[in-house]
Amino acid sequence: MPDLFGSAESGPPPESPQESGVNRPLADRLRPRSLGEVVGQEHLTGEGGALTRLLRGRSLGSLIFWGPPGTGKTTVARLLASATDLHFEQISAIFSGVPDLRKVFEAARKRRAQGQATLLFVDEIHRFNRAQLDAFLPVMEDGTVTLIGATTENPSFELNAALLSRARVLLFRALDPGAIARLLARAEDLTAQALPLTEEARAVLVRMADGDGRAALTLAEEVWRSAAPGETFDADGLQQVVQRRAPVYDKAQEGHYNLISALHKTVRGSDPDAALYYLCRMLDAGEDRLFIARRLVRMAVEDIGLADPQALVVANAAKDAFDFLGSPEGELALAQAAIYLACAPKSNAVYTAYKAATRLAKDAGSLPPPRVILNAPTKLMKKVGYGEGYRYDHDEPDAFSGQDYWPDALGRQHLYEPTERGFETRLAERLARWDELRRLRGGQG
Repeated sequence: MPDLFGSAESGPPPESPQESGVNRPLADRLRPRSLGEVVGQEHLTGEGGALTRLLRGRSLGSLIFWGPPGTGKTTVARLLASATDLHFEQISAIFSGVPDLRKVFEAARKRRAQGQATLLFVDEIHRFNRAQLDAFLPVMEDGTVTLIGATTENPSFELNAALLSRARVLLFRALDPGAIARLLARAEDLTAQALPLTEEARAVLVRMADGDGRAALTLAEEVWRSAAPGETFDADGLQQVVQRRAPVYDKAQEGHYNLISALHKTVRGSDPDAALYYLCRMLDAGEDRLFIARRLVRMAVEDIGLADPQALVVANAAKDAFDFLGSPEGELALAQAAIYLACAPKSNAVYTAYKAATRLAKDAGSLPPPRVILNAPTKLMKKVGYGEGYRYDHDEPDAFSGQDYWPDALGRQHLYEPTERGFETRLAERLARWDELRRLRGGQG
């Protein structure tokens, strides 16, 4: 069994002349040769990590590697194949279809007949459709292949339940700044030259990598290519040399939902600073501004409601202001609305009452309203009692009649319970007064 747990702090091995060819990307030249060299995934590869335990048992089983780009998923799959003496076969779901899968499976069966098992690594496995994913099930069950699928998307949404029930999901984490810094140090050892960056610029490069080890090394290569002899870049110079990477954010997938969830929950949690941060993360990533505006309106009615009726006015005004001004000036209106909503008193009483009323309307069926509040446009309807005894509230003391408006078979219900926050405090006092008047005037409280 190869040495898997070499020191993570050891430098890269010396390169042969072939390995140091200028055409090989730095990320490929620095590819780890043991699990101990993999940075940033110590929860999997460290002592007691999930992969460490699997290797000690000499039985992997099928796995799904879920994590952002540049975190070592492909490299770890290769190392696992080497550690378990499995033939490593790699395909990409982007370029493969059912005919390609059949060829791979047939080759794996032939190797198995000769005593050689296969580890099949499928990159971007979430790109396969449901029928294609089902094709893996028989070869996983009969041991023809040990499947390792890599995905940047949430497997719960993108992979079918049958495949997930036969594979263990392991989470790969975005590399933290310390892990990125170790990668850059290894690159400097390998190339025998320091990055021509000031300390501040080096920290900026780490942030630009956004947790992606491959991106960090690509950026480092750009710096080395661009530097004149003796030149050192400061932070501004670095940004001129390398184009800033787009944030990790797929507007149709998990990054989109994670950030809008974060924005919504920070508004609900009354943290205007965090709300503004997540709003700007979404704006920076190119999110549809009107999508954000619609969500701000939703927050106003769902989480603030009548505790501050102005919240809905402010959210709608922000949407109109963005429509009027466009980008980038209109984005300030969205920021103002987010801060206002986060600072507003919170209540979900309207939201709760609406859900309760919806359930009641569905459960109670088509109950007719009491005849006292029905119009009587014909003589026959008047004759049978439509509108009989109706009291016009504006003619009553306090402009309140206290009549019972509920279907007879249902009786009076209490659905809206205002909180003791913001404007709802006044509403609670008003409703309590009306309940008292109902009792005094013979209605139902």
